[in-house]
Amino acid sequence: MPRLDDNTPQYLRDAEQGVRAHTRRAWESFTDFALRDNVLEVAVGLILAQSFTTLTTSLVTDILLPTISLLPFLSRNLPERFTTLRAGPQYNTTLTSGYNTPSQALADGAVIFAWGNFVDKLVRFLVVAVVLWVIATGYSRGSGEDIVKRQVRCGYCRKWVGEKARRCFFCTSWLDGREEKGGERVEGEGEVEL
Repeated sequence: MPRLDDNTPQYLRDAEQGVRAHTRRAWESFTDFALRDNVLEVAVGLILAQSFTTLTTSLVTDILLPTISLLPFLSRNLPERFTTLRAGPQYNTTLTSGYNTPSQALADGAVIFAWGNFVDKLVRFLVVAVVLWVIATGYSRGSGEDIVKRQVRCGYCRKWVGEKARRCFFCTSWLDGREEKGGERVEGEGEVEL
């Protein structure tokens, strides 16, 4: 075992102070990064967005789609609808599509057109979009704060800008017609509102 000399306690104190200082700087750096207002706001926003997504998906999947599936052209097992393009060796001629499920057809080596799965995803997308639009519109009416903002095209660059904007965000032209008036000063001049 190595022998300790008279300076060993001082070396250990210095090492301890160095480790503490380094750990303190690392912790301060981490808290400056992780606990800033912006990062916390984004984290809370993402958590709320995930729970809102779960709620919206449940509303669509568990409540609205079963009701919509009662329509004659849609069915509860819409993802199982398909058309056989090229049959496999175990093709059953007594069935309309030759197979019971798309997975059975694929296992047999058949080439299928799984249109039901696409239509199911399309219907789900449209229902989710309508539900989110209804929620946003209801929130806008209840709070007086517009989430869904009306947009108009800029007369010069033809890009979409907010209806209340005074200048185009893209080409910076005035949207109140000042260019046509020869640069006259117009009341209410200010920042662009998008």
